[in-house]
Amino acid sequence: MTAKNLDFLARLDGIAQAELVARGELSASELLDACATRLERCEPLIHAAVSLDFPRIRAVQPADGPFKGVPTLVKDMFPYPGLRWSMGSRLFAQNMHAPVTPYGEQLDRSGLVVVGKSATSELGLLGSTETLQEGVTHNPWDLSRSAAGSSGGAAAAVAAGIVPLAHANDGGGSIRIPASVCGLFGFKPSRDRTAVAYPGGPDFSALVSDHCVTRSVRDSALFLSVTEAQGGPFPQLGYVREASSKRLRIAAFTRTAMGTEPVPEVRRAFDEAVALCAALGHEVRAVEAPALDGAVLGDAFFMSAGAAMAGLIGMIAGMRGAAVRPDELEPFTWALIQKFQRRGASVLEDVRNTFARAVTSYLRVFAECDVVLTPTIGELPWRLGHLSPLVAYDELMARTARAVGYTHIHNIAGCPGMSVPLHWSDEELPVGVHFAANVGGDETLLRLAYELEAARPWRDRWAPLSFPRIIER
Repeated sequence: MTAKNLDFLARLDGIAQAELVARGELSASELLDACATRLERCEPLIHAAVSLDFPRIRAVQPADGPFKGVPTLVKDMFPYPGLRWSMGSRLFAQNMHAPVTPYGEQLDRSGLVVVGKSATSELGLLGSTETLQEGVTHNPWDLSRSAAGSSGGAAAAVAAGIVPLAHANDGGGSIRIPASVCGLFGFKPSRDRTAVAYPGGPDFSALVSDHCVTRSVRDSALFLSVTEAQGGPFPQLGYVREASSKRLRIAAFTRTAMGTEPVPEVRRAFDEAVALCAALGHEVRAVEAPALDGAVLGDAFFMSAGAAMAGLIGMIAGMRGAAVRPDELEPFTWALIQKFQRRGASVLEDVRNTFARAVTSYLRVFAECDVVLTPTIGELPWRLGHLSPLVAYDELMARTARAVGYTHIHNIAGCPGMSVPLHWSDEELPVGVHFAANVGGDETLLRLAYELEAARPWRDRWAPLSFPRIIER
């Protein structure tokens, strides 16, 4: 570590850190040293990171991109050359084969310095990051609570101040839900807005969007600009830098797809967001929730996941000449595969039909509004063990349905969505509020996010077990 005191860097977002390097006030090496110090202090408490490799990265000169020198983590669901790609699973614990991807190449060109991987639930399936392969990731706001999932490691690392921003991905809320419980900004882009992160097939892979969790809106907006697809289905946004003067029509509801209502503290966060948007001059109107059959939709969602997992273990068995054993996967993952196999591949046609009906129903709401406002999750951040892969399958599914009934429809429809940290409970637990736009409406959400951030700043609200709070003691 240099003689210079670099503890102040923990409070800066990625853009501010990169500006120090661009002005010659600090070197990329010093940013890396400071990150290593923060990891040393926080990681034993949080356990957000896996596959760290500082010696490898110290030998690499970062590219001259807008994030030059800024240390970050990539989620362990993402293949990054040189780092183990275990996807939170014992089945892949020794997997060092990580192909180069367009998304990874664009991350490197941005100047970001990938120091390691962030923890994920096994194969990105569950809403809590506690695995038999890597152990438990704790929430910096309360170590007895989960950082959620599947991008819990990314959210915990940013909330702890270890890195200013971290790559994450979202197949049903896996960026937005961890952001909500960790007091961060979590944005899910429209489907196909960003470069290809890894080869994938139809159905479940098509639900997944890659992006990041951040403390500032501008970091998220810049990250999106450097990972946008070249020649994709949308005109390129570039770097969305500021709020818009346009006033929006916002439709608001609280009923989940399961027909349930959020707990009172979450409802209070929602009501405060409605009042804030109205005070900012937006037209906020209460509407009936879209007619979605949550039980049927949830079953279709997990059957799609089960098909993907069954295909994965079939591929592994073919490659190694031996079937995958139950003890190589977590109980939930194995049960999910068995559920799919008992119903057979023909269930996928029902899944696609269910998704198509749900998308038609959901997208109707945008005929009369620009943005939809809901809670991000229905409960306060849950305690560790509540969504553990060791919980019996049916009970775990029921708990998941109660907790995360708002976000998966956006993956199915391909819409952008974001969780915005506008509220903290009486226990000082973060409660995010969710905004969604129609397919391709990413710019609308980012400009609204800038406005909300200015009206209700959250960037300097730090968790008790974050680096800035630890060093104050």
